[in-house]
Amino acid sequence: METEGRYTLVGSLVLAVLASMTLAIVWLAGGADKIAYQSYTIYFRHQSLDGLAVGSAVKMRGIKVGVVEGFRFADGDDEAVRVTARIDEDVPVHAGAAAYIKRNLVTGIAAVEIDNGPGKGPLLSEPPAGERYPVIAEGSSDLDKVATAVSKLAVSGAQVLDKMNTLLSDENQRSVSRTLANLNELSGHLAANKQSLDAAVQGIRDAADEFRFAGASINQAATRAEGSITVVGENAQAAITEARDAIQKLERDATQISDRLEHFTETGTLELTNVSRDVRTSADTLTTTGQRLSNPRGILFGPSVEQLGPGEELP
Repeated sequence: METEGRYTLVGSLVLAVLASMTLAIVWLAGGADKIAYQSYTIYFRHQSLDGLAVGSAVKMRGIKVGVVEGFRFADGDDEAVRVTARIDEDVPVHAGAAAYIKRNLVTGIAAVEIDNGPGKGPLLSEPPAGERYPVIAEGSSDLDKVATAVSKLAVSGAQVLDKMNTLLSDENQRSVSRTLANLNELSGHLAANKQSLDAAVQGIRDAADEFRFAGASINQAATRAEGSITVVGENAQAAITEARDAIQKLERDATQISDRLEHFTETGTLELTNVSRDVRTSADTLTTTGQRLSNPRGILFGPSVEQLGPGEELP
């Protein structure tokens, strides 16, 4: 009986442990399924994915925020690798985010590091046309920047070495030797003609002093000329004012003379008309008188019968 009781207790404990493990597995699986996440697509074209595998960490500022769900070569000729990253839905990924590969130099294990965009920018939530998930742009890691800088430095160093080799060629060395010999000869001539050079320098200094004095004299003359020009300008302005006043007065006088001439012309025309009428009347009178004087008999004895008008009779 004791043996059977012991077996029963052991069996019960084993069943209880198995039930607990089953419940734990079910709970963990259910809890994992209840974790909300968001999938993103990253296209890597320039970086090596050595050390990256499915399940590798996706980090943001060194904190794990997701895992690599899968990757494969993208369709096209650019040989890009499309990586699908599953990131916790509570982690905001902004529109300016960039992803790059961060590799442990000791273990060689790689992870995807996301450099998030501006904090005040919009969230990256809408997938582009033809994509299933939103696309995070490819960035560049610090190691890539260092490698690029080292590569540029190596290229610059090689160019500098080439230029140094060109500068130190045999022909340039001979040219430098000739230049040094010429400089040595020139320095000897300068030392031999030191007194002449001192005299020439003194002459240049004297000429400079004379130029300076001449400049001062020119400045004074310019100042005086400026004063004279100012006076002349003022006199010219006064003369212009007087001429303008005289012209205005002449215009007024001309207007008055024109008015008087017009009045005189009108008066003269009227008087000439009257004189012309009087002259015409006098001419008619003289004509009549002449006609009468041309016939003295008519004056003395009166008109003849032929000279009588209609209805006239001799006395």
